[in-house]
Amino acid sequence: MAYDFLGLTNDICRRLNETELSSGNFSTTTGVYSQLKDSVNAAIRDINQSHFAWPFNHNYVQLTLTPGQLRYPLPTNHKYVDFDTVRLERSTSPLVENARKLTQLSYDEYVSRYIDEEYRPSSQGSAPEYVVRAQDGDIIFAPIPDKAYQVKYEYYMYPADLVNDTDVPTIPYRYRHVIVDGGMYYAYMFRDNIESARVSFQKFEDGMKRMRTQSINENIYARAV
Repeated sequence: MAYDFLGLTNDICRRLNETELSSGNFSTTTGVYSQLKDSVNAAIRDINQSHFAWPFNHNYVQLTLTPGQLRYPLPTNHKYVDFDTVRLERSTSPLVENARKLTQLSYDEYVSRYIDEEYRPSSQGSAPEYVVRAQDGDIIFAPIPDKAYQVKYEYYMYPADLVNDTDVPTIPYRYRHVIVDGGMYYAYMFRDNIESARVSFQKFEDGMKRMRTQSINENIYARAV
C-alpha cells in the first residue's frame, strides 16, 4: 500500500472493516469517508504540533536583501525560526569574501542601538551584522543593507494538510502506524466509541513519545581528557 493520503485513509478503512477508497473516488467522498480523511489530517497535525523541531519539518530560506529595506516577513508556514542560524552568505556580487553568522539582538536592544537605521537611506548602509525578531513577527537586518546581500536561515514548518490522494506527509514512513493510531482515535470519537478511542489515543501518545526519543532526544556524555 502506497504511503500517501489514499493509503493512510485505507489503513483506517481496513481497521474499521469499511470498503477501501480508490484514486477514482477519493476526491468526491462524503459522509464517513470524508470524516476518515479528516482523521488522518488531524493525527498528522497533532504529531507536527507536538514538538517544535521535528527534523522532518526542517526547512530553510535563502533571501536576497533589498537595499534600503530592514524588515522582511517570515515564511507563512513557519513554526519556529532558529535565529542562531542566520548567516550572510559568501558572494561575488555584492562582494562578501567570507560567510559569517549574524548576531541576534533583542528587539529592545535593537530599538536602543539601531532605531535610526529605519530612517537612513541605503547609500549610508552596509553589510548586515545583526538580526532581530520584530514584535510583529518580521525579521530585521541591521545595519540597513546597502546592496543585495544573500542571507540564509533555517526554520521548522507547519506542513499543509493533505488534500490529494497522492499527497505524502513529511512524517517518515517508519511512523506510518503512529498516524494511523491517531486517525483511529478520531474515527472512534466520531462513532462515539469512547472505549476504543481511549485505547487508540494511548497508543497514539505512546507512539509520539517513541518518535521524540528516536528523532529528537540526544545523549550528551562528558568524559575526562
